[in-house]
Amino acid sequence: MTIASTRRGDHRVSPVFVGILAVTAVTGWATWTGFAARPGVAVFLFVTAAWIVSLCLHEYAHARTALHSGDITVGAKGYLTLNPLKYTHALLSIVLPVIFVIMGGIGLPGGAVFIERGRIRGRWRHSLISAAGPLTNVLFAAVCTAPFWLHALDGIPSDFRFALAFLALLQVTAAILNFLPVPGLDGYGVIEPWLSYKVKRQVEPFAPFGLLFAFALLWVPSINSAFFGLIDAILRGLGVSDQDTSYGWSLYRFWA
Repeated sequence: MTIASTRRGDHRVSPVFVGILAVTAVTGWATWTGFAARPGVAVFLFVTAAWIVSLCLHEYAHARTALHSGDITVGAKGYLTLNPLKYTHALLSIVLPVIFVIMGGIGLPGGAVFIERGRIRGRWRHSLISAAGPLTNVLFAAVCTAPFWLHALDGIPSDFRFALAFLALLQVTAAILNFLPVPGLDGYGVIEPWLSYKVKRQVEPFAPFGLLFAFALLWVPSINSAFFGLIDAILRGLGVSDQDTSYGWSLYRFWA
């Protein structure tokens, strides 16, 4: 019923997203074949483009879940086209996460599509809308690490293997950061519908600063060590070694 209430063009995949996919495919091929004269450049372009694809899918998951939960306005806003330029904050959703990857190798959560929550009934639906985005990162991480945990690395060129490992690192960090129950992040959005009105009113003023607060905590040495220790443990459980991600990070930073 909700899908019928949106126009056909609202679901058409944007040429912008198709272009990003094309860059991902071409640079992935260049990384696989060793075609590029400087493999680090190919790895940089491949991982960055694939990371942007995952950000688009993250926001699409929020919007698509909202559509099926009752917010039919997401189509008219362009959220179902996978066009990152249609997001409420294109800078926050795409540019800033890419900058943080380049600077520190952290999968910073992006934001955001504007969901008209008043159109949605039921706490479970509100929670599912918030969870849909980081669950996409979890799925993306599973795909990136599949060759590792399936023990199917034979025949995969080392540079492509390291690129996948680093991309998986970004997806895992994004998923964990997003699932933190911090105001402004998806993790808080999952539990918010179940909180009392009084608690929500008290927390609301801090929502715009939640991401900054979470990132600031990572500057605390003990918290940083524990956080990345958890990331490394998850990746090792998926068959990705610290050496794989380290080499991937080194290749990605070809200018260093």
